[in-house]
Amino acid sequence: MADITPILMPKWGLSMREGKLAAWHVAEGAEISPGDEIMDVETDKIANVVEAADGGLLRRRVGIEGETYPVRALLAVMAPEAVPDAEIDAYVAAYQAPSAGDEDEDAGPSYQYADLPMGRIRYAERPGEGVPLVLIHGFGGDLDNWLFNIDALAEAAPVYALDLPGHGQSVKSARPAGLDLMVSTVIAFMDHLGIGRAHLAGHSMGGLVAGTLAARHPARAASVTLICPAGLGAEINADYIDGFVQATGRRDLKPVLAHLFKDQSLVSRAMVEDLLKYKRLDGVQEFLAELSATLFREGRQAERLAEALAASGVPAQVIWGEADAIIPAAHAESLQGASRHVIPDAGHMVQMEQSAEVNRLIRDFIA
Repeated sequence: MADITPILMPKWGLSMREGKLAAWHVAEGAEISPGDEIMDVETDKIANVVEAADGGLLRRRVGIEGETYPVRALLAVMAPEAVPDAEIDAYVAAYQAPSAGDEDEDAGPSYQYADLPMGRIRYAERPGEGVPLVLIHGFGGDLDNWLFNIDALAEAAPVYALDLPGHGQSVKSARPAGLDLMVSTVIAFMDHLGIGRAHLAGHSMGGLVAGTLAARHPARAASVTLICPAGLGAEINADYIDGFVQATGRRDLKPVLAHLFKDQSLVSRAMVEDLLKYKRLDGVQEFLAELSATLFREGRQAERLAEALAASGVPAQVIWGEADAIIPAAHAESLQGASRHVIPDAGHMVQMEQSAEVNRLIRDFIA
């Protein structure tokens, strides 16, 4: 049955155990190419489109829309026309989804920790070939903001995603909370791993960090991808920043998070609860208040990176969600010499809402 290729329930992040097959985008008999959008899957944290890892003729849809399946359950089968239906039937009947124990044993790379001068930093790693890619999240985010990107991008390079100080599971006591701390953390992280030069991709505040690192240390940056970045203009949604910092309960936080997405239904109960748990950790509230006061004083962005980054000679691209309600997509025009891509049907979290297109743009750029 070497000619038969299964399509399985994907695994997004270490905690995912099952997902709901929300919708099929391909019919039986369709010819699928790698990267085609084939189905929508919903988890307790977020919904997203699944793109095909392999190409082939879709011979059988096994998964039923609206049903929930464990990770790696068989959802469909691809095979050439020459493969008889009887072989497809036998393959489907014989397929064994991994048990919970098997899944835990093969859950993929776990989170790791690096002890740096500023404190302990959590990170995730995916092996690959070539110059590494470092992913840098935004204000109030963490490395799981790259949930739909990290595995796809590892097809092009080794990939590392870290929690910046004050965020995720990294140190909360590092000071002063500002741009210099963030840039020096990424440099120290690269040094710790022996990475002399990396492609950098940063989202929102992480774009400011990535771009500033490339401008100050161009020899360390092979390229920089800025995704809805801070640092290219003065305007920012101060209501979002203030609301995020000040929110103490679900009722306060959920409407604030709605600003992040064009499709506001993506703000799930689990997303709100996860962020509330983070905000209640010792030191988080003080860190975020200090960081926002430094970077976003009086409702404006305090830092500008466009001129220095353009002068650095580091290749740059800018990716923006057209419906970004946090930082205006028009800021993309500020960075001279950069490739610019404004993506429809996406807001500030464009790397989640339109992950397939963002992943393609990053892979093509670093290639």
